[in-house]
Amino acid sequence: MPSPLISVVLPAHDQQKQLADCLDSLLAQSFRDFEVLLVADRSPESATVLADTYAARHPQVSVLRLDAAVGVGTARNAGAARARGAYLLFLDADHHVPPDALRALADRLDRTGPVDLLLFGHTRRHAGRDWPGGAEAQLAAAGPDVLGPLDRPELLGAPALAWDRLLRRAHWQEQGLAFPDGMYEEIPLVHRAMLTAARIAVLPQHCVQLRRRETVHPTGSPGSSRFDLFDQYERSFALLDELLEEGPDAPAGSGGPGPDAVRDALFTRMIRHYLFVFDLAGCVSRAERPQFFHRAAEHHRRFQPPGHRRPAGREGVKFSLLAGGAYPAFEVAKLSHIARGTLTGRR
Repeated sequence: MPSPLISVVLPAHDQQKQLADCLDSLLAQSFRDFEVLLVADRSPESATVLADTYAARHPQVSVLRLDAAVGVGTARNAGAARARGAYLLFLDADHHVPPDALRALADRLDRTGPVDLLLFGHTRRHAGRDWPGGAEAQLAAAGPDVLGPLDRPELLGAPALAWDRLLRRAHWQEQGLAFPDGMYEEIPLVHRAMLTAARIAVLPQHCVQLRRRETVHPTGSPGSSRFDLFDQYERSFALLDELLEEGPDAPAGSGGPGPDAVRDALFTRMIRHYLFVFDLAGCVSRAERPQFFHRAAEHHRRFQPPGHRRPAGREGVKFSLLAGGAYPAFEVAKLSHIARGTLTGRR
């Protein structure tokens, strides 16, 4: 049997009972040269019976069983090791794929030839409304040409998601790519994949929709915590330092803006991510907020690149307060903003 173009790696975790919808959207694709690898571990959220049912009915679907409760990252690694496709697409149960999405990705690859990464757009649906993903502007500005890792540093400033890109399986293997343990496991994986890629292409089209019913990050591997976020970004900056030490053209060399712009984009993404998690209701407990804030402030001091310019407006004020490490002032500023919104009737 010939290898498919795309291997979809899909952990069978189904906390919100959305896995069937995700699988149905894949099986309804107009493009058929793909396989679906459902990875079922022994966690309570793993829908093993549903996975077996789809595999029995559809030849494109197979089930990989794991003997322990391992978390999403390890499940993805196991699926990638079993995959046969030229490209890997990592999805979760709360994703929906429009009918012509895989066809659009295949057509883009026909035009570019082999690439290590193909980045594409996504949307998010919540409460009956759709929003564009966080990389919308960066993808639109990237243009049709194949890129090197330094050509468009702003792409590193987009959220580091594993499911809005195709990864060439040979690149995965050559670079020894793998999701680490812990929560927010996508961050160092995505950054390593991008920084070591020789050829990156962009498709500014929505090819996946996130339909997460909860706003907080899903559970990571056993023993994981929200504070894993700091470890993941430390891995990304350590990798960047390692690659840049290899020479002035590292990583992979290009005629783009250069390493300083890459570092600045990664730093801005990191701080935005910390502030987002810190502000997200139900994500960091009240008791943990001071510790989380001070860890974020320490990273701001350690990783801020020379010449960094903070964003404008209220976001820039939050950057400044974090840089100063003034947790009480940060909380007062947040409460003052909420109070102003209440008094003026803003929601």
